[in-house]
Amino acid sequence: MRKFLGYILSPFAISAFFLVLVIFQPIQWISYKAFGYSAHKKSVDALNFCLLSTYYILFNSVKFINKQNLPQGRPMIIMANHQSLIDIPPMIYFFRKYHAKFISKIELAKGIPSISYNLRVGGGANIDRKDPRQSITELVKLGTRMKENGWSAMIFPEGTRSKDGHVKTFQSAGIATLLKKCPNALLVPVAIDKSWEMVRYGLFPLNTFTAMTWEVLEPIEPGTAPVDELVKLAEERIRQKVG
Repeated sequence: MRKFLGYILSPFAISAFFLVLVIFQPIQWISYKAFGYSAHKKSVDALNFCLLSTYYILFNSVKFINKQNLPQGRPMIIMANHQSLIDIPPMIYFFRKYHAKFISKIELAKGIPSISYNLRVGGGANIDRKDPRQSITELVKLGTRMKENGWSAMIFPEGTRSKDGHVKTFQSAGIATLLKKCPNALLVPVAIDKSWEMVRYGLFPLNTFTAMTWEVLEPIEPGTAPVDELVKLAEERIRQKVG
């Protein structure tokens, strides 16, 4: 029944999603060109609120759980498991007050309304996985911006999406590079659960009545152990929540 309803509701949800992207493309451009970073960030926050709101067209739900006292003004490296592209708008919106910047594939920085423009001017890192030197350079630049501005970074350490929801092994190299430039960045694990079910049939039909959660877990102080051990600890905490 859920899949059947997906065939009916998906055209509305997908149309609304892409309409939001098209509408916010000029809004972002004007905000950035005319008013600078602060105005552009507010437009991106609004963009992602509208994007995640389209999930409700399918009677899906988005729940954000944060029982942690996260610091404002201190850089953080927010690391989450990655189940689908659905993960990203809630992450950006829920962590908006921490100025969290995504580490993304460079391919996404072209051709996608709103998303590509934000990736180019928003202050994140767009890395070329085929070019290790370029990737390291971008991460070093992001680490420097984090240190200078008190910004945070968002990263999916699995490196790719888990299409069945099972957590894959976390990679620590990117996080280690960020910590070299921003050694006081707090490590914050986030467990994303059930978002893969929304796209279990692909982009069409999208699934319905899916209860998705984003939960902030206990932060980890840097420098208390080697980076790979800290990343492994974050992975284990997420596994305990996601299963």
